[in-house]
Amino acid sequence: MITLVKNTRVFQDGAWRDAELLIAGEKIETVARKIDCSFPGMEIIDAEGMRCIPGYLDQHAHITGGGGEGGFANQVPPLKASAPVRAGVTTLVGLLGTDGTTRSVESLVAKTKAFNEIGLTAFCLTGAYEFPSPTVTGSVKKDIVMIRECIGVKIAISDHRSMNMEKRDLVWLASQARQAGILSGKPGITHLHTGSGKAELDMLFDIVETTEIPIFNLRPTHLGGKFEAAMRWANMGGYADFTCGNEHAETAEIVARALERAPEGLVTMSTDGNGSFPIWNEKKEMVGIGAGRIDNLHGVVKSLVLDKGLPLEEAIAPCTRNVAKALGLYPQKGCIAPGSDADLILLDDALSIDTVLARGKTMLRHGALRFRANFED
Repeated sequence: MITLVKNTRVFQDGAWRDAELLIAGEKIETVARKIDCSFPGMEIIDAEGMRCIPGYLDQHAHITGGGGEGGFANQVPPLKASAPVRAGVTTLVGLLGTDGTTRSVESLVAKTKAFNEIGLTAFCLTGAYEFPSPTVTGSVKKDIVMIRECIGVKIAISDHRSMNMEKRDLVWLASQARQAGILSGKPGITHLHTGSGKAELDMLFDIVETTEIPIFNLRPTHLGGKFEAAMRWANMGGYADFTCGNEHAETAEIVARALERAPEGLVTMSTDGNGSFPIWNEKKEMVGIGAGRIDNLHGVVKSLVLDKGLPLEEAIAPCTRNVAKALGLYPQKGCIAPGSDADLILLDDALSIDTVLARGKTMLRHGALRFRANFED
């Protein structure tokens, strides 16, 4: 398939410039001011008045559904195939959460494969909140090495729902993931749900300061409520990941502050899409529950631009370039350049998502799906 995106604007060399993009198969072949060409069956997308940005990367999505706190009726359903497409998410990382009992790593891997089959790029993490970690092969290291889609392990710390791991346990787990990454050419990350517990990131600081595990391999998330610890972490060279809540302006305020204080490139955003958002009282009793939405990523990007005054190219960095580099995918992902994957979003003048391409395939055009989303109304 050959596709020509005409009359758009792309951020290049420090400015938004008029551009056209020639796409062959899954890759961007050329980005130029004007491209004159014609091929039999070529798709032409006229993007007059629109800006073209890289597709978003969401590194924390509950693609098989999350939740379960408070009973089985509180389980969040799996992520629909259309949801990331409508949200502009062309690359996502699936994971488990609190429930590693009724939800399995096997089902997670299968759902990851399904997203890849429809044309997105999907990865997953073995493990869950619990320790020892649930796996497919019986080994965290083997899961990462032998399962193509698996790039790391998920665990929870500083949370009353976690297994309250000791330092030596987390060091062992992170070492397994790191060695697996070295053997398989993957990032080998230990992705850490970080709750509101008293310890915050203390164990992570201790591990980085007293062991040989690189800070690159430890990825704490949900850091909005522990901002100063997050900034200390980033200034040590670690990635600080902020969850895009349902109140976009609140997340935008936190991320804007983080972008001002953290070293360039180390602030990322993710959604916790289809994960549960339980509300706990001071006795750790659940008094309410909601769910994350994968479209919160774009909602926060819009708020960063419209409410906080960030330039669009800066607002998208925490969910494009920065995440792509954190996952070892840059420049295949996270940028618009010859040789990069043709993962693209076309935004209208109101910053609404008009068109989405994933690996060169038009998935959404003028807000309408261009692929078959099975079992959806």
